[in-house]
Amino acid sequence: MAKDDDHDLELRQLALVRWQQAAMESEEKVLIIFEGRDAAGKDGAIRVLTEHLSVRNTRVVALAKPSDRARSLWFFQRYVVHLPACGETVIFNRSWYNRGGVERVMGFSTAEEQEIFLRDVPAFEAMLLESGMKIVKLWLDVSKPEQAKRLKERHTDPLKILKSSPLDDAAQSRWDAYTEARDEMLRRTSTPAAPWICVRSDHKKAARLAILSHLVNVLTPKKLAREVPDPDPEVLFPFEISALTDGRLAR
Repeated sequence: MAKDDDHDLELRQLALVRWQQAAMESEEKVLIIFEGRDAAGKDGAIRVLTEHLSVRNTRVVALAKPSDRARSLWFFQRYVVHLPACGETVIFNRSWYNRGGVERVMGFSTAEEQEIFLRDVPAFEAMLLESGMKIVKLWLDVSKPEQAKRLKERHTDPLKILKSSPLDDAAQSRWDAYTEARDEMLRRTSTPAAPWICVRSDHKKAARLAILSHLVNVLTPKKLAREVPDPDPEVLFPFEISALTDGRLAR
């Protein structure tokens, strides 16, 4: 990473460290949701976000395939136990939105279950907000050629082999189905109180800087936020219906 990139990253990370110091004292509850297509860069973005945050007060949650018992629970139940307590920041590396994406495309849930989820999730998130929790929802988008390149690297680079998944091949072969699922999910679950923030992540460094800038803007006091440049609007933007057709989101 170039020196300028190092400086830009550290500036944002420092602002988030200062924010978390205050958030721990004021007992804020913060939930950050990372969603997106396979190989969109969620792991790397989470890594730079958490690099200097408190280990005790920051948790990254990436749930494995549910057991038979977990599948029998109320859908949101397996996620609720991981929500932040006072003074904590929890980061979901994929979340309940699995139901609106991979479960829909791969047939892991029924059409009725998916419809119930899309109907209920705005109300569920509204209850979390009413409890005093802050929620930031990030959708990382990647183009089909860039995704293909990154998925290939998972199979050829020994250091990336642990990122590979049996579902990787479906990411490309079912690209259109994932696009359709993404579009409906964003349309129906982006609300004024809990909007989706879209990130174009073909260029990883730019995407990471934009994400950190956005988090500084929405989480930190205005005095601190003014010290960090706004995110590049060509990289990060609030979801709106026009983004589905104007080229900002990959098709």
